Amino acid sequence: MQSFLLVFLGGGLGSICRYGIARLLKAQAWDYPLATFLANVLACIILGALMGLSLKGDLSNTTKLIFMTGFCGGFSTFSTFSAETFELLQAGNYFYALINIGLSIIVCLICIFIGLKMVG
Repeated sequence: MQSFLLVFLGGGLGSICRYGIARLLKAQAWDYPLATFLANVLACIILGALMGLSLKGDLSNTTKLIFMTGFCGGFSTFSTFSAETFELLQAGNYFYALINIGLSIIVCLICIFIGLKMVG
């Protein structure tokens, strides 16, 4: 149960940060979804650094749950997708990495379309 609370705490912090970036950039009239892009990029940098620290054994399980799973997950699930795809590439699973990229993009776009159609 404690692990769920840690992820919840980190996820909430990540979501607040993502919302904050969106609010800060909302005043600008961008044609590009810059706030989302920025959140994705920052989350990937943070998750990459945390992965590096984790591989060195420098992170406790509590820190991993709060920041890697919770914060980065709440800030951007794209960071998790990117990290998992990177791990597949590092392990030499190029086929699965490409499948993950292709399916994630295509299926999720189709699901957005389905969701829109479901509610009219």
